[in-house]
Amino acid sequence: MSSFIYDIPTRVYFGENQLCHLGGELARYGKRVLLTYGGGSIKKTGLYDAVTEQIRKAGLEVYELSGIAPNPRIDSVREGARICKEKNIDVILAVGGGSTLDASKWIAAGACVDHDPWDFFSRWAPVERALPLITVLTLSATGSEMDCGGVISNLETKDKIGRMEPPLLPKVSFLDPTVTYTVSRYQTACGSADMLSHILEVYFTMEKDMYMLDCFMEGMIKTIIKYTPIAMNDPENYEARANLMWTSSWAINGFIDGGKQHAWSCHPMEHELSAIYDITHGLGLAILTPRWLEYCLDETTVSKYVQFGVNVFGIDPTLAPMDIARKSISLLSEFLFDTLELDDTFTKVGIRKEDFEVMAKKACHGGVIKGFKPLAQADIEKIFEMCL
Repeated sequence: MSSFIYDIPTRVYFGENQLCHLGGELARYGKRVLLTYGGGSIKKTGLYDAVTEQIRKAGLEVYELSGIAPNPRIDSVREGARICKEKNIDVILAVGGGSTLDASKWIAAGACVDHDPWDFFSRWAPVERALPLITVLTLSATGSEMDCGGVISNLETKDKIGRMEPPLLPKVSFLDPTVTYTVSRYQTACGSADMLSHILEVYFTMEKDMYMLDCFMEGMIKTIIKYTPIAMNDPENYEARANLMWTSSWAINGFIDGGKQHAWSCHPMEHELSAIYDITHGLGLAILTPRWLEYCLDETTVSKYVQFGVNVFGIDPTLAPMDIARKSISLLSEFLFDTLELDDTFTKVGIRKEDFEVMAKKACHGGVIKGFKPLAQADIEKIFEMCL
């Protein structure tokens, strides 16, 4: 077990009717606010009016950047940073899902430097400071409301790159489960697949860490399995939406990492899929995850699958270890593709074999992903082929 540092100072207002605190929280950081959001759904739901009313009551000056797309683009980051500099913005308010929050984090960093924001990814320019960020979450998925990471796409270079830096951590996040009532069945399913991947990428390791963290992760996985179908079929079920929203935050805020050192595997592979094909992130992860687990299964790793299958799915522990392992993968696949109704192959979403070589090479940066099992380019290509 390795030592670690855990520090998540984000203040969270969780539950219904918490938005009344928004104006006061924004005012703590200044007078000029940049409001960022996506395609305008927040105007249809009334959330835009509720947010702007709080800003008005606090006597703050607001500027807007709308149109932030799924798999957020560097173009939006550049435009947001430009507005921040031109209008002397004090604080950024991101209202939306993970795409809006991720873009806003890099806008906050880009506003504090003279270079192009893409330099944060192309040459790993340092992130020494960022404007304060406050978020109002509308989709349970990425956990961006309570972590310091953000993933940005560059359509010109066909790159999708993520990075985590402490200055990007939101100062305050508002998590109201009722805001997610209007999220579609499909996006609810994709969001839950994303959450599952965040947990499984940490859970599946042969490193020795704290027992309690494994128990915590198993509890979150069971929560997703229990409540996602309820939220899909009864979208205004508060209990289901609340459980998914809080699980989203805790799946990737660093708590479950403990002292683990291994890299993630499915996320770098999926980033290459959505960099080229612009598919929904959670969908790509859903297709990849069971195949990754199948590829990594052998006599040296089977014990972790047994733990997973017995503790999460209640598989009979007296069965042969390999039988438990294969059944656990089968039950996970059944949840992702039958219960969540997500497409189960690359073919169904239009991903072509001719792109496998370049995607696999970029996923491992020409070397090896040092994850649950080390994955070189050839390994990644084989996993991609399993997804056809």
